[in-house]
Formats: sequence, structure tokens, C-alpha cells
Amino acid sequence: MRLSRDVVLDAALRFVDEHGVQALSMRKLGASLGVEGMALYYYVPNKDALLDGLVERVTEALTDELPDRELPWQEWLRRFAHAMRAVLTRHPALLPLLATRDVMTPAFLGAFETALEVLGSFQPKQAVHVFNSVTTFVLGHVLAEAGRAGQHPPEFPGGYPLIARAVAAGAGHDDDAERFDFAIGALLDGFDRRLCT
Repeated sequence: MRLSRDVVLDAALRFVDEHGVQALSMRKLGASLGVEGMALYYYVPNKDALLDGLVERVTEALTDELPDRELPWQEWLRRFAHAMRAVLTRHPALLPLLATRDVMTPAFLGAFETALEVLGSFQPKQAVHVFNSVTTFVLGHVLAEAGRAGQHPPEFPGGYPLIARAVAAGAGHDDDAERFDFAIGALLDGFDRRLCT
């Protein structure tokens, strides 16, 4: 296989999706590509650069799914939030990196710029707050989803009748998409009221 930075990053993304970030090393990544780990340093100078490259890959995937900028801002943000959730849920092992490393890659900055254009009805600082609120919420929600993946729904002891009633009505461990959509709708309603005042 002919190596390039793209080939190395794609292989690293597959490796992390399968084994997690903690298992990633240049030696193991090299082995997955059929080369010595040292051969990778020509394309990524160190592990930090490799991790930054993984963040870059995810933000590029997100910008590939940006909604049409001609949409009303509410619908653009709703679709952006759902696209971001879809991208992040495909790579749950990378969530800690995305929560702790600089995500201001050229791809993400392009998405940010588009968002501020779409949010042109807001004051510039307010528009930044709106976009930040949405992206922070999506990341936190997907982190929570990933943390519960594979777990059985919790069983609540007696003495909590309102919780029992809510669970009986369908609120539970398996309605992440519904909770996500509800919360995004509430955020958008709140932003709309802020704009109108």
C-alpha cells in the first residue's frame, strides 16, 4: 500500500473506531498498515499530530454534511445538530478527543463561518453564543449516549411514583433520538425568543 497522510489518518480512524484511542500507538498503527511504526513519522511527526489529524477527519466529515445555507436559521441549526450527532455517533471513541482538543480546524472554521452567516439576524457575539450552545449540547448529548451504550435500562426502586409514571409512558433508556430532538427544539425556541426581545 502506498502511504500518504490521508492513508495514515484513515487507518488511524478505523483503528480507533475498533480499539479506542488508548490503544492507538504508532507501532500498532504501522502494523495495521503493514509497515514499521517509524515509517509513519514522515506523514505525522508525532502522536499529538496524529490525534489532531483524527479531530480534523471528524470535522471534515461534519462539514461534508452541512445543510443548505439558504434555509431559515432555525431549520439550518436543527439539521446541523442532527448531522453533527450522526457524525459523532459513528466515531464514539473519538468523543474524549473532541471534548478536550482544539477543534478549530480549517473544516470546522468553515462550518463556523457558514453558521454565523446563517445566523445573520443575531448580533455577531450572540450568533457565536448560539452556535456554541448547539455544538456543546450535541457533544454532551452524544457523550452521554456513548456512555450508556450496551447498558441495560436502569430499574428504579419503589417510592418514586413520578419517575415510574414517566417510564410507563415511554420515557426511558432507549429514546435518545427523541430526547435529542426535543432538546434541540427547546433550544431553538429559546434562541428565537432572545432574537425577538
